[in-house]
Amino acid sequence: MYQRRAVKRSNCFHKNGHHAKCITSNYPFMVIFACIQIILSQIPNFHKLSWLSILAAIMSFAYSSIGLGLSIAKVIGGAHVKTTSTGLIVGVDISGSEKVWRTFQALGDIAFAYAYSTVLVEIQDTLKSSPPENKVMKKASLIGVMTTTLFYMMCGCLGYAAFGNKAPGNFLTGFGFYEPFWLIDFANVCIAVHLIGAYQVFAQPIFGFVEKWSSEQWPENNFINREIPVEIPCCGTYCINLFRLIWRTVYVIVTALLAMIFPFFNDFLGLIGAASFWPLTVYFPVEMYIARRKMKKYSFTWTWLKILSWVCLVVTLVAAAGAIQGLAQDVKTYKPFKTQ
Repeated sequence: MYQRRAVKRSNCFHKNGHHAKCITSNYPFMVIFACIQIILSQIPNFHKLSWLSILAAIMSFAYSSIGLGLSIAKVIGGAHVKTTSTGLIVGVDISGSEKVWRTFQALGDIAFAYAYSTVLVEIQDTLKSSPPENKVMKKASLIGVMTTTLFYMMCGCLGYAAFGNKAPGNFLTGFGFYEPFWLIDFANVCIAVHLIGAYQVFAQPIFGFVEKWSSEQWPENNFINREIPVEIPCCGTYCINLFRLIWRTVYVIVTALLAMIFPFFNDFLGLIGAASFWPLTVYFPVEMYIARRKMKKYSFTWTWLKILSWVCLVVTLVAAAGAIQGLAQDVKTYKPFKTQ
């Protein structure tokens, strides 16, 4: 868990100086994160996640605001940084091919940030029927996309103004800022809590799909379908399902092991974002909209929706290529379970 590691390194830098070799292993914190997820994964379904989702959203606003505030303070402080209209200078800071690949990787990261369609239906299913769910979700999606885009743009622009061409991949965990260390610690704790909630928001639909499919395939199997009520002091009755308990625990353990073996966070995000962005966020919604509206082929709206879909497909393909290239480069120098 990079954020918990970042807290420990932040305290080390504060105590020993910014140039100290504060080397801390990620793996103990990743194990702690996995243990927390094993417990939270026993939440029966997406409908019971509202409190965790709200907490994660609050944490997201908190650490984003801290990052913005620190960037503004650095800019106001007048520290001179090297900036250019096109970023890193080809031939000076980076080679031409490497810049192209990094641009593709950045597109994958951006795509991942907007690939929320996998949980959209699950969220809509938790809403009351009055007012109509589709109208509420349309308004919520518009506000959500506008808000996140505003924060992304502000973080990108102000972060670049503060650090220029030497901007770290993550201002908080990458130590663009060192002081005040207690505020950096708090921001990283917020990121950790946010990721705990985000893991569940994206994992619960997977859990629900597998369990529903298994129940339909083997309706008479007690191991899959039997709910065992257990009295928990101060919490009431909790129903334990052995299949849910075992399969969700195995899922978390496997994902944790993969994260420990291949800790290439940004490149994996880019690849996942590229793989899910076009088919789930663009293609299927566009095709369903066209079918529902019964649009005439080659009409004005039909044509522009098709152009949008094809442009997004190109973005997905180049982002996937960039992510794969990044992973290939990482693997060349990677040594499993070595502390950085």
